[in-house]
Amino acid sequence: MAAFDAIVVGAGQAGPALAFRLAAGGRRVALVERAEAGGTCVNTGCTPTKTLVASARVAHLARRAADYGVVLPGPVGVDWPRVKARMDAVVAKSRDGLTGSLEATENLTFLRGHARFTGPHAVAVEGRALEAPWIFLDVGAHAVAPPIPGLDRVPWLDNARLLRIEALPRHLAIIGGSYIGLEFAQVFRRLGAEVTVLEASPRVIPREDEAVSATIREMLEAEGVRFHLGARGIAVAPAGDGVTVALDGAAPIQASHLLVAAGRRPNTDDLGLDAAGIAVDARGAIPVDDALQTSAPGVWALGECNGRGAFTHTAWNDYEIVAANLLDGEARRVTDRIACYGLFTDPPLGRIGMTEAEARAAGHRLLVGHRPMSRVNRAVEKGETTGFMSVLVDADTRMILGAAILGTDGDEAVHGMLDLMQAGVPYTSLLRTVHIHPTVSELIPTMLGDLKPG
Repeated sequence: MAAFDAIVVGAGQAGPALAFRLAAGGRRVALVERAEAGGTCVNTGCTPTKTLVASARVAHLARRAADYGVVLPGPVGVDWPRVKARMDAVVAKSRDGLTGSLEATENLTFLRGHARFTGPHAVAVEGRALEAPWIFLDVGAHAVAPPIPGLDRVPWLDNARLLRIEALPRHLAIIGGSYIGLEFAQVFRRLGAEVTVLEASPRVIPREDEAVSATIREMLEAEGVRFHLGARGIAVAPAGDGVTVALDGAAPIQASHLLVAAGRRPNTDDLGLDAAGIAVDARGAIPVDDALQTSAPGVWALGECNGRGAFTHTAWNDYEIVAANLLDGEARRVTDRIACYGLFTDPPLGRIGMTEAEARAAGHRLLVGHRPMSRVNRAVEKGETTGFMSVLVDADTRMILGAAILGTDGDEAVHGMLDLMQAGVPYTSLLRTVHIHPTVSELIPTMLGDLKPG
């Protein structure tokens, strides 16, 4: 049995950062990874997809060149192998850099293989036995598919496999109209594929407020993405070298490729958690307390596997919380974190705090602010006026409860309001703040100065 001070299972966002911090403090650390260093974000999530978003945006703007008085020599073409090669190079640089650091760090042993608990503080990795008083799980999640008739007979894709295709799809059918599905829908439409999205709910991204859902659908429809909302009776079958997608009340869809983007499940099913007394819920997530400790003393769960956040930034904050509490004598809590995330369509959505439905359900008296991007000079000057900004304020406390900016630079501009929320400062503090012109952010005080009861 090899003894360590700490074992970290998973080299996603939280795991390596914590391993580096522990090793720098003189602790002997084993970090175990069964696949590639960097986890979902680096290998199959943020890094590759946002690289594709950038390529797709260039193609889209090139097609719009005449709108800006720019004349191109001919029609815009897309070379998928070169697009993919650029994406793969960006991924490799990030992944290989992390791998090299893990392999070179003093006090850190980087092990390749699958880890399983054999006891409360014992782990086996490919026949090698490890033990440590502290164990940290950063094992991520994977895409899952609903029980769709015929799915076992067709070569369907998840987000990871879609990134490995060697040729651009002729017609990409996407089952799932939420964040992952919509980003891929716009990317592949802009790169030249036909795209059809099937969503069981009556609107896309149903957790968002209706105005956000409707605007994003209209935006993508304007680019040629087709939608079947409230889709029922979905079934798939092989069709030559493609897939036929059938659904109630509509003609069958003849697709060359099928992406299933209908949810994710934590990678907890084969970790031997029972041997360590670690509880899991019905979704496979590991319940944790406010300090991210599991039901087993001395074992923490970070990142997507704990069900407390499905984002790179929440995984990184998990690391910060655990490191601060264990190493710095602090008492940080995951419930102090304000919900924030983005949908990286173009233009993007930046979302913080509560939606309007959540705020009303919580019983808040609301002040509501709204401003279309068509009244934001920066958006007009860029020729990108799709979307709007909105904010919710508690009428009694004057605190911002939530906000959304769907529009050019919205994923960046929204952070000013997020910072105000984190600081516990009322919205009125922004009213006298002078912002740079011309920016998207400068219209936030204007919007806050025109709040109305909602």
